[in-house]
Amino acid sequence: MKKDFSPRRLRELMRNGEWAVPTTGAAPGYVQANLVMLPQDEAFNFLLFCVRNPKPCPILDVLEPGQVEPTIAPGADLRTDLPLYRVFRKGEPGEEVKDISAVFDDTMVSFLLGCSFSFEDALVKAGVPVRNLEEGKNVSMYITNRVCRPAGPFSAPLVVTMRPMRPEEAIRATQVTTRFHLTHGAPIHVGSPEDLGIKDIEQPDFGDPVETRPGEIPVFWACGVTSTLAVTSAPLPLAITHSPGHMFVSDLLDDHLTIL
Repeated sequence: MKKDFSPRRLRELMRNGEWAVPTTGAAPGYVQANLVMLPQDEAFNFLLFCVRNPKPCPILDVLEPGQVEPTIAPGADLRTDLPLYRVFRKGEPGEEVKDISAVFDDTMVSFLLGCSFSFEDALVKAGVPVRNLEEGKNVSMYITNRVCRPAGPFSAPLVVTMRPMRPEEAIRATQVTTRFHLTHGAPIHVGSPEDLGIKDIEQPDFGDPVETRPGEIPVFWACGVTSTLAVTSAPLPLAITHSPGHMFVSDLLDDHLTIL
């Protein structure tokens, strides 16, 4: 599927049910975001969780209860403009749907959190390989042994994304991504997956496995899927998130994040 549509055109395709695949590599140069929707009664506690854990949960936008048009994408509708959603009830795994208009209500608060897909274009331009883009796959994501700071009913282990590269490329990747503080910033770990409690790098918890070539090492970034685990740690009557890898594509240019 063509990847260089404008963000607005991508959202139109998603709204019409014509784009249901991960958004990695889509609309290069534009910021992508994780989505969390939850009842207003718990919005403050979730906001506090994000503030306490800014590396995996950097806040891009928070909407008023019932609002669906984010400031980072005027004209967009968060109920329809992602390729795939997950709906949770009382913390239990729920169904995946392409449209949440029937379940979203005016008591829900929406959070948009930074996503590492946003800096992949900058890595490519810097000559750093991004294996999931090369292989046309969703990024590899893993649940780690690191624990986030809890807030109210919300708690979660840290989730990370992984991109393999040579050691000198990892140094360059760190230099490139450090300035993208609102889309996870620099890597949180380089090298041994065991140090993060990852037993098998070939078996990600979310996303797809990618090839690690001779001489390459795994490079790990904090991941916004951490927010999904936090939301499902509490028995909320209703919560909605993006499906891992199926992000909201905003109108905000990734270069703008370096000056915010």
